[in-house]
Amino acid sequence: MSDTHPITPTQFAAVELRVGRITSAENFPQARKPAYILQVDFGPELGTRTSSAQITDLYQPEDLVGRLVVGVVNLPPKQIGPVRSECLITGFHTESGAVALCAPDREVPLGARLM
Repeated sequence: MSDTHPITPTQFAAVELRVGRITSAENFPQARKPAYILQVDFGPELGTRTSSAQITDLYQPEDLVGRLVVGVVNLPPKQIGPVRSECLITGFHTESGAVALCAPDREVPLGARLM
């Protein structure tokens, strides 16, 4: 069993987890660890955001375009080398340490918020 730290519903509600669609994925050769630069469309309210994602073990750039993902959209931007990462794409570590993307299993509107 993991060592969890309970949070309140208000604390959970402060994290904006939204659905987006990857519109572009490119190699990020300047990253310290292998990564892609993603452009993710979060719908008309939030628009397209850039993210640096260390998901190279399980995904190729051409396989990512068009996929739905879940991203945290209310973290402050983070400068990663020449890239300004504007959202955090979520995923789970496999037993080998690779990252598997977190994504809805059905079509949902872009920008929909996890509740």
